[in-house]
Amino acid sequence: MIWQIIGIFLALLVVNLLLWIFAMPRYVNRRILRFQNEQVNRHYDEVENMYRKMRGWRHDYHNHIQTLKAYMSLTQYEEATRYLEQLEKDLTAVDTVLRTGNVMVDAILNSKLSLIQEKDIKVDATAVVPRDIPISDIDLSVLIGNLMDNAMEACAKVPVEERFIRVYIDVIKKQLYISVTNSTYGMAKRRGERFISDKQGSHGFGLLRIDDIVAKHGGYLNRQAEEGIFATEVMLPIVK
Repeated sequence: MIWQIIGIFLALLVVNLLLWIFAMPRYVNRRILRFQNEQVNRHYDEVENMYRKMRGWRHDYHNHIQTLKAYMSLTQYEEATRYLEQLEKDLTAVDTVLRTGNVMVDAILNSKLSLIQEKDIKVDATAVVPRDIPISDIDLSVLIGNLMDNAMEACAKVPVEERFIRVYIDVIKKQLYISVTNSTYGMAKRRGERFISDKQGSHGFGLLRIDDIVAKHGGYLNRQAEEGIFATEVMLPIVK
């Protein structure tokens, strides 16, 4: 009887072990793929919204000109000046913030920078990226998108006057160098040597996707934290 119980226990243990070995990786991969698709779709919507605003402003261009002509013909120069100042603010809100030289990086960075401005976060961004690099558009989108999303979410937890994000992207010694530094509340959470997200569900895959993409391209990843500041550095080879 005892041996039968032991045999059943061992059989269940083997079944559970096999399920863990063969089923768990597929489950994790499906979750990661779903997360990646959600990221790409959200980035597409953000970019489309930005360009929709630009098209709307251009559509109203002639109306703005007619309004200014009317103010000038009535010698209402102060009103014309105020109108121009308001147009300048509107144009700043819809115009692309950065032109890096790479269409995908332009799209994802500008969509995120537009959101950053709406959240009252001070931003300093500089980016230069070659047009043709051996990194897929999806990988670029997910990598940069997650870095920017993490920075924005961290800034949202601190007072408005303390919010900042610094972005620097350039080619250094045949490597695509990406640096994102942001304000944060307190110290970032760790588990051992790894930083962890305090978000639940699929959102926690953001850090994992960054790690995976850097490893996929044989790159370098460095995360540093101190009180109130979090910084991420990524270097990806772009010359085979």
